[in-house]
Amino acid sequence: MLILFLTVASVHLIALMSPGPDFFFVSQTAASRSRKEAMLGVLGISLGIVVWAGVALMGLHLILQKMAWLHQIIMVGGGLYLLWMGWQLLRSARQQHQQPVQTEAQVELSRHGRSFLKGFLTNLSNPKAVIYFGSVFSLFVGDDVGAAERWGLFILIILETFCWFSLVACVFALPAVRRGYQRMAKWIDGTAGVLFAGFGIHLIISR
Repeated sequence: MLILFLTVASVHLIALMSPGPDFFFVSQTAASRSRKEAMLGVLGISLGIVVWAGVALMGLHLILQKMAWLHQIIMVGGGLYLLWMGWQLLRSARQQHQQPVQTEAQVELSRHGRSFLKGFLTNLSNPKAVIYFGSVFSLFVGDDVGAAERWGLFILIILETFCWFSLVACVFALPAVRRGYQRMAKWIDGTAGVLFAGFGIHLIISR
């Protein structure tokens, strides 16, 4: 059992460390707004992992195999959301190019606490999550894995996800990083927008 837990922990950490929509969302939120907003996003991402892990433990790979239409809906819906996120970032970059960043908009975003919902939706639409939990993670939770081990793996990957993205949020919320972001905000947002749009397009055409 220990080998199983160590293997899953190692594989999941590698998956977390490879840059994707979740990483870009947390880092951009921490650098452009605040650590508090980034942590709300981390909580949203962690909730998304709860959903993915729960479905995977119930047999996500079998569901996707028998219901191909559901897999296509997930891929297209996630792709459209990532495209929308990319458009928002590109529009923000264009506005910053035309005029200085308006802090009022950031204050309004923080007050409504939308980062939690955005983090949650970003994770659910993450193509890495679809592939990882639909194939790689499912390999470790076969019929020979008992209920206690399944619950242990469930808690393990949620805690691992929360800890990793909390670290990302804290690093990118450091004053030096935030000052660097403010100097290059339009370029960073523009690059992140292109990446999100690219993830979305890839998710749609690869269905």
